[in-house]
Amino acid sequence: MAAGSVAAIVPVVAYAQAYSFSNVTIEGNQRVDARTILGHAKINRGRSLSAAEMNDVYQRLMNAGLFESVTLQPRGNTLVIAVKELPAISVINFEGNKRLKSEDLLKGISSQPRRFYSPATAEADAAAIAEAYFNTARVAARVEPKVIPRGNNTVDLVFEIAEGRVSEIERLSFVGNRTFTDRRLRQVLQTKQAGLLRAIISRDSYNADRIEIDKQLLRDFYHSRGYIDMQVQDATAEMAREQDGFFVTFTVREGLQYRFGTTRVVSEIAGLDVNEFAPLLRLKPGAIYSPSEIESAIARMESLAGRKGINFLRVEPRIKRDERNRVLNVDFALTRGERIFVERIDIEGNTTTSDEVIRRQFRSVEGDPLNAREVREAAERIRALGFFETANVEASEGSTPESVIVKATVEEKPTGSLSFGASYGKSDGVGLTVGLSEANFLGRGQYVAVDLNLGANNATSSFTFADPSILDRDLRFSVAGLYEQTEANYATWDSRTVQLATSLEFPIAENTRLTTRLTVGKSGIRNVPGDPATPTLPATGLLADEAAAGTKVYAGPGYTLSFDNRRDGLQGRTAYVFRLSQDFFGLSSDLKYLKSEIFAGSETKFFNGDLRLRAELEAGAVHARGGTDLRVLERFFMGDKMRGFEPFGMGPRDISNGRNDPLGGNYYAVARVEADFPLGLPEEYKMRGAAFFDVGSVWGLDNTAAGGVTVDDSRKLRSSVGVSLLWDTPMGPLRFNLAKALKMAEGDKEQRFDISISTKF
Repeated sequence: MAAGSVAAIVPVVAYAQAYSFSNVTIEGNQRVDARTILGHAKINRGRSLSAAEMNDVYQRLMNAGLFESVTLQPRGNTLVIAVKELPAISVINFEGNKRLKSEDLLKGISSQPRRFYSPATAEADAAAIAEAYFNTARVAARVEPKVIPRGNNTVDLVFEIAEGRVSEIERLSFVGNRTFTDRRLRQVLQTKQAGLLRAIISRDSYNADRIEIDKQLLRDFYHSRGYIDMQVQDATAEMAREQDGFFVTFTVREGLQYRFGTTRVVSEIAGLDVNEFAPLLRLKPGAIYSPSEIESAIARMESLAGRKGINFLRVEPRIKRDERNRVLNVDFALTRGERIFVERIDIEGNTTTSDEVIRRQFRSVEGDPLNAREVREAAERIRALGFFETANVEASEGSTPESVIVKATVEEKPTGSLSFGASYGKSDGVGLTVGLSEANFLGRGQYVAVDLNLGANNATSSFTFADPSILDRDLRFSVAGLYEQTEANYATWDSRTVQLATSLEFPIAENTRLTTRLTVGKSGIRNVPGDPATPTLPATGLLADEAAAGTKVYAGPGYTLSFDNRRDGLQGRTAYVFRLSQDFFGLSSDLKYLKSEIFAGSETKFFNGDLRLRAELEAGAVHARGGTDLRVLERFFMGDKMRGFEPFGMGPRDISNGRNDPLGGNYYAVARVEADFPLGLPEEYKMRGAAFFDVGSVWGLDNTAAGGVTVDDSRKLRSSVGVSLLWDTPMGPLRFNLAKALKMAEGDKEQRFDISISTKF
């Protein structure tokens, strides 16, 4: 109809050569204002229009996307513009979608309710929806737009969706790999081959963008193992005939493996002593070359320069290849970098989180020399907060060539959680857990949590408040409260504890922090043999005396001194951790004693982290003061410190009158050695294996002959060996231990299997 209208106009205009009018009349418009139509037409009264210009008016009106048809009719001195408006969209519906939510699909299309319907736009929207399904590996998805008239020139727009099946990666294969097997290279990729967990693993579906990331992961994998010439030459994806799967093939060129040759530090800065920087290299000749080792050495030297106040120092690695011996000789040149300063730090995207929470992640402020590494590390610290979906930090040119503007752009995410859970432990039975926490309280970066645990034998409730940067300094302040009532399966007493503790943590040196605290509380044991509440049980001297003493109040200061070389991220292959804790109880309290514990641990990685060896040494001592009699609650139990034994299954015991009551000890020491390694399973299973050996003991009591009872509290070594399955589940890291006690003492109780939360120092 529109084409016919133009054809009818052209002869008139062509005959008149030009047409001039003094008035414009709009006909047929219902929702579109006449002034809007004239604005799109862009014509002026009294001006002559040629046939070509009349056609341009027509095209402009049709391209406005408001009309189904347009007719231009000259009537004397009046130009009549007759339009037929497109129908308005009343409702947009999606039918057949299960995997993608309707609200998410609506955000990705151009058609919107209360706007004009356009067939071309609807078709483009259908293609966009199909693309969204393609990105979720549903390449067979089909989308068809349909219009349902509703009267009054309105329609409902419905997208009928046939989602189809997920097109999985049926096979991941490699061509050109000789050093590493296909199985090993599959573990590197983000994309996974469909396996047993295909129902819950989304990474076994095809995604073209993920394939590009996989190429880089392969390059990083080879380069970190000395194959500096490795190339990913191609990555092809072939669809199965049924369109329900892909066969992906990576073609690689490995090249030769290189090792470190000679490494040294050279200085191009007058007066700078390279001998202060040389010990920071830590690169052994003959070790497999790795770019990450180069980066760590550079970071250590730049960190030292910062501590010494040497600004604008740049460490430039100069690599010389010795192809004959297949080694890389590296000179680390200390040079002067450009004199560039931080003009200002801008923060965008945070609506809840205060600027100060983000700003304090930067070690530099306005006016400081620019350190590119510090900018990258600040971005990592911001991401590590866990408050943001994305966090990017970039530096752009400032108002002068010697200045830059550092811009942090973040996208916030919910930081509060309400959790419900269930648990089972051999010592605690079945339990229910309810927790409420907020990691970014009031946008200030403060942590608040309330937890309630109800078990068959235990009940615990606690609250925690922590401010990681009180007074906008590196001072962590926390307050924690605890109420605990236990009925231990492995012990012959029940306990009740109420406690409140406050602490302040701050750095005192590089990688070293000090925590000071004040703890107050009260606790007591009950329902022990000989307790009046259980007269049918035979009396047991030590526990009966402790229960008869009733509830005791304790209060006192304490501290923890800790060193951890992982804090600056420059530990290299070996991590060292050391902790010393002491608590001095006796401030207006019933109990007066000193409790000390020490921990030292080391972890070394081999074969680029595939094998990890850990060694840990832990010991503790408690000493009564002022005539205080220590109770079972103040003494030590090995608990989870030594595997292969029940929670109260080793140490001094009261075996009188047919009982076998664990009493704990005033001293303990344990050494643990462990190696964890990959099991060869697909990486998405997140399972590793481990083997361990533990040796230790708990011993020593103040009174071993109360009530005529004699207790053996001698120092007898125990040992155990075992294997573990480490599984990083959505509920948290779990550890399944299968252990065998090699050496036991009389009265000890072995535990062959247990499940626990996997923790590392």
